[in-house]
Amino acid sequence: MKLMKLEIITPKGVIYDGEAKQVTLPGSEGEFGVLPEHATLVSLLKTGIITIEMADSKKTDIAINTGYVKVDESKVTCIIDGAVALHADDSDIAAKIKEATELLKSAETSNAAIASAVSRVEHIGKIR
Repeated sequence: MKLMKLEIITPKGVIYDGEAKQVTLPGSEGEFGVLPEHATLVSLLKTGIITIEMADSKKTDIAINTGYVKVDESKVTCIIDGAVALHADDSDIAAKIKEATELLKSAETSNAAIASAVSRVEHIGKIR
């Protein structure tokens, strides 16, 4: 199975630095997925959720406000203004969900995008 390097970086530091089987991103023109050996591209990211699928098929979600992504065949780099990681094994997931909801609501984007992202964060909290 092929993997790609994924980095998610904010002004406060690195949120994720590792390998991934797939990543789904909230692009400015709509959500899109990236697999290893994807064609090179650069895109703006809007308020939403980045979903990372690891090599073992476990998933991690990261709530973001805005940023951009650079994709090439072996690496995906996301530069994000603000992000909150929502790990399934986090012992304080309720606090993380509250933090993610506040981050999303503070984003300067459309109300529909914020409402959609907040709904996904709340759903993540219910299934974990």
